[in-house]
Amino acid sequence: MTTNQQADPLIGRLVDGRYRVRARIARGGMATVYVATDLRLERRIALKVMHAHLSDDSAFQSRFIQEARAAARLADPHVVNVFDQGQDGELAYLVMEYLPGITLRELMREQRRLTIPQTITIMDAILAGLSAAHRAGIVHRDVKPENVLLAEDGRIKIGDFGLARATTANTATGAQLLGTIAYLAPELVTRGTADARSDIYALGIMLYEMLTGEQPYKGEQPMQIAFQHATESVPRPSVRNPGVPEPLDELVLWATEKSPDERPNDAREMLDRLREIERDLGIAPAVAAATMPTKRSQADSGDLTKAMPSTMVIADPTAPVPQQLDNATVLRRRASKRRARGAFLLAFVLLLAVLAGGVGWWFGSGPGSLIAVPGVAGSSYDEAAAALTAEGFVPARADENSIDVPAEQAMRTEPGEGERLEAGATVTVVVSIGPKKHALDPLNGQVAEELRTRLTDEFHLKLADDVALFSDADPGIVINAYVTPRAGGETYECGEGCEVFESDAIELFVSLGPVPDVAGMNVNQATKALTDKGLVVAEESQTQFSDDIDKDRVIGYADRAEEGNWRPGDAIQLIVSKGPEPIEVPDVNGESIREAVRILEEAGFQAVSNVPEIVWDLFTATSTNPEAGSEHPRGTKIQIRAAG
Repeated sequence: MTTNQQADPLIGRLVDGRYRVRARIARGGMATVYVATDLRLERRIALKVMHAHLSDDSAFQSRFIQEARAAARLADPHVVNVFDQGQDGELAYLVMEYLPGITLRELMREQRRLTIPQTITIMDAILAGLSAAHRAGIVHRDVKPENVLLAEDGRIKIGDFGLARATTANTATGAQLLGTIAYLAPELVTRGTADARSDIYALGIMLYEMLTGEQPYKGEQPMQIAFQHATESVPRPSVRNPGVPEPLDELVLWATEKSPDERPNDAREMLDRLREIERDLGIAPAVAAATMPTKRSQADSGDLTKAMPSTMVIADPTAPVPQQLDNATVLRRRASKRRARGAFLLAFVLLLAVLAGGVGWWFGSGPGSLIAVPGVAGSSYDEAAAALTAEGFVPARADENSIDVPAEQAMRTEPGEGERLEAGATVTVVVSIGPKKHALDPLNGQVAEELRTRLTDEFHLKLADDVALFSDADPGIVINAYVTPRAGGETYECGEGCEVFESDAIELFVSLGPVPDVAGMNVNQATKALTDKGLVVAEESQTQFSDDIDKDRVIGYADRAEEGNWRPGDAIQLIVSKGPEPIEVPDVNGESIREAVRILEEAGFQAVSNVPEIVWDLFTATSTNPEAGSEHPRGTKIQIRAAG
């Protein structure tokens, strides 16, 4: 099992209480196919599961169910059987016939072009299966080599009716145009309509590809290929492969006519013509090998009667015993056996000659002459290049960023490991250049929730836990950030912008808003306001005199013990007012009343005297009430006693 399969959460799961998933077979645009065991019927099946991101899309669910219904209506040996369809929680699935083997695409990739007998055998089976579909009013809409299965026992079947529709619902516009571009009929490109004749066009392209080893239209962009389908004619296969008989040339041209009206009406009509060609060329399709019954052991002999056909006749014990053969009959039979043995030996020698020729072709110019691309993942480029050169390939280098693979280490080859190529073919070694580098704009002032999404999705950074701080910024606003390099090294500040590598860790400092203003509150009110924000209020408070805050009211809180912003969990100490600070009454004895008033008022007191102000300069202060040297709050009235 591959690493990807080990990571697949469905491997080992029991779906719908019945189907035990064993391994992944293939993955496509709409679904993934697994091999599973039907525990109820004790047989292997193929389980096709819709991708999770499509499970909520009703249109895709309808198409998925439609595939089950379309395929289930087709009872043909050349169509993959669909046994069941269902939903298990978020999983929508199909249960299909399991066919160990390969696809036509894999065979063509292995052999490039197919032989004429191979081509006729495969095309005969495909047309037979599609005839059943067209007869039932079903258009496949996605005919291509990937959907033709070649079983190990020789059976050939067409599957994946995921795009199939009834012929009455034949429009396909916009996002509905889902067929593979290389096999797309011109009417699908120009008008977005499809019927059975669109399948015929795809078969014609596929027949051309089997005969020549390549597709008729090529281009760097899908639209270039689509344009060629709509404007150009498919060339004769014999231009590329002179060994193609003219009748097959004509069949390809007939199936790929630009106008649907000039093609065969359906797969039955094309199959009839193919079988005429088979008779003309003297080539018959190969028949799938029958599975022979296995030899039973003695332990199984007791059950042999269960396997006997019901029509078997048991000998009558009263019937007469056959007479012993005469000598002439014995001699004739011995001579017949010798002739049969001689014919068998001749056939065996001829078979060996054919096998020798086949082996020579296989290793001389057939698939056996191709070389498998070696695995180079994990090595340096120089090591990978040396390994490829030793196998007869021409190495080339391509760089690619990677989070997981260290820099200068080979990640894969293109074509991939195990692909078989001709000697001298170029194989590209994809080498990691490490994580991609990004320049971050200033982060301070951005909304933290939105920024987190950008940092992970766009820059592929790892988010450390946020640090929450009290600040003058609004709640949820980033006020600083620090980056820890994935490769090690000092953490650095990034609040005003910086350069990072993918997979670096970043820590955001996020504002909680300001610390609550508790000035003027009583101690209980201030304590609740601060603890509600996650701060811990110290039991002992500081006290200060205050001219503005009444006694026993909170003036504020002491500075943080360490530099920096307050954080939840910090201990904070309240400062409580003792009221206005008292001041000492100055000694004005002997001063004129006017001078005494000036001195007392400058000290902060309110000076009063019974002496009229007009004669203040004539009278002298003898004492004050309260008396000099006593302490009283600022603004206290001081009575001046006088003599004159």
